[in-house]
Amino acid sequence: MPPIPNPLQGAEFVLAAHRIGQMPADRGAEVAFAGRSNAGKSSALNALTAHKGLARTSKTPGRTQQLVVFSLPAKVDAAGNPLDVRLIDLPGYGYAKVPEDLREHWKGEIDLYLHQRESLRGLILIVDIRHPLKDFDRMMLGFCAGTRLPCHVLLTKADKISRGQAGSALQALHNEYNREGWHNATAQIFSSSEKTGVDEARARVQQLLVSPRD
Repeated sequence: MPPIPNPLQGAEFVLAAHRIGQMPADRGAEVAFAGRSNAGKSSALNALTAHKGLARTSKTPGRTQQLVVFSLPAKVDAAGNPLDVRLIDLPGYGYAKVPEDLREHWKGEIDLYLHQRESLRGLILIVDIRHPLKDFDRMMLGFCAGTRLPCHVLLTKADKISRGQAGSALQALHNEYNREGWHNATAQIFSSSEKTGVDEARARVQQLLVSPRD
């Protein structure tokens, strides 16, 4: 079977914004990536785009401390119109060893971005499969449910546990979706190092980019 074409091929760094006002014009479509500092967000971005050096990875969590914008080759929307598309790497929540004032700054900027950015089509939430949802994860899932913004969870680092444990973690998350009413959220098992779930995740990002916003 021939390899599945990568719809996220060709991603390029555009800029790193300290404030939302420094971002590119709010048109086209973009998908944002969010997650705790040590959940594997940069590794996931690199795996999805097949660009090892696109997002910085480090043994020191919290290196992403700006709104980092990556462009993708133009796509065609559901109506057949050309569409400028981007991936946005949000600051890693937790901001290890970051001063409190900067932590509060990023909390405010992320809030503004999620509420004001019209071109935002969906959120990819990075969660370490070995741990239960944290307060930040729940906050993001609740926000997406309340604003009808699609949220797709990548349960990362699945290579660190058995297949049976991974399946149980995914089922537990789906059960939580049902209890909390997070009906617009989806989830999958993922591993950057083993490439587990990479094609599925790429397809979901592509779907979000070309779908109209509710």
